[in-house]
Amino acid sequence: MTALTPSQISADEYLAHEQTSDQRHEFYAGLVIAQAGGSALHNRITMNTLNSLYLQLQQRPCHVYGSDMRVNVPLKQSYVYPDVTVVCGDEQFADANQDILLNPVVIIEVLSPSTERHDRGRKFEIYRSIATLQEYLLIAQDTRRIDHFVRQSEKLWMFSSISAEEGELWLPSIQCMLHFEHVYRDA
Repeated sequence: MTALTPSQISADEYLAHEQTSDQRHEFYAGLVIAQAGGSALHNRITMNTLNSLYLQLQQRPCHVYGSDMRVNVPLKQSYVYPDVTVVCGDEQFADANQDILLNPVVIIEVLSPSTERHDRGRKFEIYRSIATLQEYLLIAQDTRRIDHFVRQSEKLWMFSSISAEEGELWLPSIQCMLHFEHVYRDA
């Protein structure tokens, strides 16, 4: 599906199409954007990150999801597919299908040249409107760097950029450590 102008499609039409589509699409207040598949490097970094968090969270009331879990952002009339999503406590889903998450605590995007500007800009603006979201991570592919945003209050986020020299990144909202050697294994 090609991108449509905001007046051309409703959220219900988007959701109906997405149920039968072979390709994933994100929805931004009427605008539909097809999601391209990731490179091998993108997939390795994503899976390494997901695996690291899963191993640390498996004995806690948290769940880690990959890029097939859609997140609904009602305040921005959007549906998105983050690379990695973490939810703790009771999961809240939009419907009985349990394929649209409403209450992520951590969202992680692995940056690609074609998506970096969007992930840093409009997508982060959309994510900030999710009341439950506490941390947003942007993992670089071209260098060993993770940009980390931590919610301090409703409108204030603390930013830090962690490089390979530091070697690890603490995620306070879920009490997990991301080690660069794990995130970038085979990358």
